[in-house]
Amino acid sequence: MTAPTEILDCRGQRCPLPVIAAARRLPELPVGAVVRVLADDPAAAVDIPAWCRMRGHEFLGTLTGPDGPAFDIRRRH
Repeated sequence: MTAPTEILDCRGQRCPLPVIAAARRLPELPVGAVVRVLADDPAAAVDIPAWCRMRGHEFLGTLTGPDGPAFDIRRRH
């Protein structure tokens, strides 16, 4: 996995709030930046990759660790 440029802590938030947080933050970062979204709502595992496909960003994968599930997104445009 690529080291993230930024980490968004969305733990405790229900979907679609983690997706909305990523959608608001990505345009403020340079193309190629990686955002790691920490999100413990089970729906995030489906919603975040689907949002990436719809918006043309690259879903890099899911990590599990002591902070809970994390989802990496690379800004493509």
